Amino acid sequence: METDPHAPLHGIRIMDASRVLAGPFCGQILGDLGADVIKLERPDSGDETRGWGPPFAGVLSAYYLACNRNKRAITLDLAQSEGQTLFHALLDKCDAMIENFRSDSAAKLGLTPEQLLARHPRLVVCSISGYGRTGPMRDAPGYDFAIQATSGLMSITGPVEGPPCKVGVAVTDVLTGLYAAIAILACLNARATSGHGYAIDLALMDCALAAQVNVAEAFLTSGVVPARQGNAHLQIVPYQLFKTADGWLVLAVGNDGQWQHFCNAAGAADLAADARYLTNTQRVESREELVPKVAAIMSSRTNADWRELLSHANVPHAEVWEYDRIFAQDQTSARGMKVTVRDPDGQPVDLLGNPFHIAGAKLPMPRTPPGLGQDTDAVFRDLLDLSGDQLARLRRDRVI
Repeated sequence: METDPHAPLHGIRIMDASRVLAGPFCGQILGDLGADVIKLERPDSGDETRGWGPPFAGVLSAYYLACNRNKRAITLDLAQSEGQTLFHALLDKCDAMIENFRSDSAAKLGLTPEQLLARHPRLVVCSISGYGRTGPMRDAPGYDFAIQATSGLMSITGPVEGPPCKVGVAVTDVLTGLYAAIAILACLNARATSGHGYAIDLALMDCALAAQVNVAEAFLTSGVVPARQGNAHLQIVPYQLFKTADGWLVLAVGNDGQWQHFCNAAGAADLAADARYLTNTQRVESREELVPKVAAIMSSRTNADWRELLSHANVPHAEVWEYDRIFAQDQTSARGMKVTVRDPDGQPVDLLGNPFHIAGAKLPMPRTPPGLGQDTDAVFRDLLDLSGDQLARLRRDRVI
């Protein structure tokens, strides 16, 4: 498939042999940047997220739609020897491959990273798993919810008084998809100089832990297990959600100057002058006595009043928006974060947009996530020069 020559990843081809979320999300990112991404699935069944609903748009679930745009889709049975032959022939035409095979399945099929690089020495292989290819947990299954638990993320998420909570989206999968895209791009860049391929070993656990940045580092620095902060911040005060007279508002006082601006806007001259609260360190140490005072002030005015006061004072703040309000915002429209595409039947389908805005590059127009195997014939015809008769036989033999 030809992509625009001005797209950042024009001329790069990716084999996306992954399923569910982390790998497909990585493939979607690369497709959004202009790579030719080929999604490989099992004949008949395909990626199980196709059926994870409702809701559905036609036969495709919202879950599947969220991480598979800008791809071509083929079906191929890797358990058959002829399927393996075709697979390796396609890999000869690819720059990188994304996979989340179980390690025992990969070994059985001869598709471990080491075996793949032996046959395709310039290939970049990105392997995604729950806990990585090394260590005592290397064979444990990796599901986002479980990883949120074992990575410590749930221990710092949720109400101060209450159970640990997960994040509202499969964030460890999303984070791993982002890390995977970065690693693949880095290796493709390195290959231009080294001339050889690379094997990337990414674990959801590692990515989830790395993404906990300052909170995890606070433990390493102090040795103290951080308590859940609910909607507050471990290291900044006041930086949390407050009840107002008619709703909820995030107040994000990020430095000492903003603290003074907030106090002035709130008419709290006594707090502004109080020597106990002049610096953030002091405010963190005085959290238990200061936050109730701020909460009482915040509850005295409506959201609209606070928006006006805090905007004029240049104090960071935000209302809590739900999706119906978000997608009705002019800002969301201006940034192209909702796009409408057409499915194979010509019906409109709304998708999330991609967040890339790159001056000097032309990104591909968004394409509908593909139906199961919808591009099988075109891919094998264009890349491997297979004839119609050959494709028909492969289909009869259930290879494709």
